[in-house]
Amino acid sequence: MKQIKNIAFDLGGVVIALSYEQAVRRFEEIGLKDARQHLDAFHQRGIFGDLERGIISTEEFRIELGKLIGREVTYDECLYAWHGYVEYVPQKNLQMLLKLRQLGYKVCLLSNTNPFMMQWAMSNEFDGNGHSMDYYFDNLYLSYKYKYMKPSPEIFKIMLEGQQSSAEETLFIDDGQKNVEAAKKLGMKTLFPENNEDWTMPLAKLLGIE
Repeated sequence: MKQIKNIAFDLGGVVIALSYEQAVRRFEEIGLKDARQHLDAFHQRGIFGDLERGIISTEEFRIELGKLIGREVTYDECLYAWHGYVEYVPQKNLQMLLKLRQLGYKVCLLSNTNPFMMQWAMSNEFDGNGHSMDYYFDNLYLSYKYKYMKPSPEIFKIMLEGQQSSAEETLFIDDGQKNVEAAKKLGMKTLFPENNEDWTMPLAKLLGIE
């Protein structure tokens, strides 16, 4: 068995604690009454999926969301609603990411996400300590930038190429079963925590680190 050298993390529900219910409430708050029908905890659909796949821009999303709601919405309202997915950022997760890099592992993010979420994540508000998310990762592989969403094999292959790592020496951590199954098919090792479950101890045990 090849030694793990590259570790790829999902964002929502893994690196950050996710709140689907809070996101639904916020979209309802700005006027999307049937928000629960439009939003998903793992894989967005409709205009939400189009945004995360990079098919439409933030401006096009804002206009289309306004049509669903029945009034024009602002960019800030979109930002506020999307940010509802963020429950909090567990500090021990961030400390583990830094530790892995110190130990010589390649550490990257592989996320189905969108520019509204990333505006917050790439700001110095991300960790509460003045660092943006890229402080914790070597590279970020984001669905809307590469035009592919997990569990599509293409986005995994882009990540492996970018990390200059083989599937056999890569560990993928995600709370979405379909994503984990897709990574396994490509030959990666996987860790499948429940949504918002602590993965730091199982990961330390798997890698044999203190």
